[in-house]
Amino acid sequence: MLTAYREHGNEWRGESAELPSTIIWLDLVEPTIEEQRLVERRVGIRMPTREALSEIEASSRLVVQRDVLYLSTPAISQGDNYESNISPIGFVLTPALLVTIRYSTLPTFDSVAERVRNDEALDCGVGVFVALLEAMVDRGADVLEHIGTKVDALSRSVFHDKNVAGNRPSRKSNRMRHMLTELGIHGDTLAQARDVILGVGRIASFVSDIAEDWIPDAFRKRLAAVSKDVVSLNDYETHLTDKVQFLLDAVLGYISIEQNDLFKILTIVSVIGVPPTLLAGIWGMNFHNMPELTWQFGYPLAWLAIVLSAVLPLIWFKLRGWF
Repeated sequence: MLTAYREHGNEWRGESAELPSTIIWLDLVEPTIEEQRLVERRVGIRMPTREALSEIEASSRLVVQRDVLYLSTPAISQGDNYESNISPIGFVLTPALLVTIRYSTLPTFDSVAERVRNDEALDCGVGVFVALLEAMVDRGADVLEHIGTKVDALSRSVFHDKNVAGNRPSRKSNRMRHMLTELGIHGDTLAQARDVILGVGRIASFVSDIAEDWIPDAFRKRLAAVSKDVVSLNDYETHLTDKVQFLLDAVLGYISIEQNDLFKILTIVSVIGVPPTLLAGIWGMNFHNMPELTWQFGYPLAWLAIVLSAVLPLIWFKLRGWF
């Protein structure tokens, strides 16, 4: 889908074969070949492919040809439940026009498009470009804040909520498995957010240096502010990553303790069962000459010996603090 934005919020969608004049922003969402050719013919630029936008090296993501900047970065496509997916987006920036190429619906682009429709201050391609970067940084901050809240809740559950799982091993195992899954999801989202934030910061710094001649001072200052925000968000993301790793180690440690306790119980039970089994095996032999068979109180004495052989090791383990 191709959407063109003109000055003062006028919007055009691809109903006709020709683009309108005085365009400040062309937004292509999963563009067709015909839409790409239309933009190339109208603007006089080459349209990057999805494979080119997915390149990870800086030489492919940050390219300048004459007065045209070709930029790309990953973006996080998310719903209300913050389930994240990485999708590449591309910017083609000229002194008069911004062209964006994306392959998923992004809330940041929708919010900036609404501002273009209603805000006359966004009346040039550079302004829209800076607004998009600012919106992506704000979105990244919201994602990190959301993950931070979830990680704090997991931390309280791991270290302070002692009665949630109860004493049933099955419930404890299910809860630990759930915690590991949550931590894995948060760690994966943090890695994606880090890629996006670093990409935005690299773009902001690159544009400020390369396009210094034709970017107004006000927008250059806002790009510098974006770079500073990226640095602070990167520090916060590092803090969250360390906290997720710490909680992961803690949960794995608790799982190891639970396993050790289980093996310890099994060991105690097996050791306690050895003496009674030995005595029962001895007195269960079918030899002809066994003095105990003629004892008047042999049967109750045998029971007493078997019970004591089980109870005495249990008392000894208890005194040693094994359970």
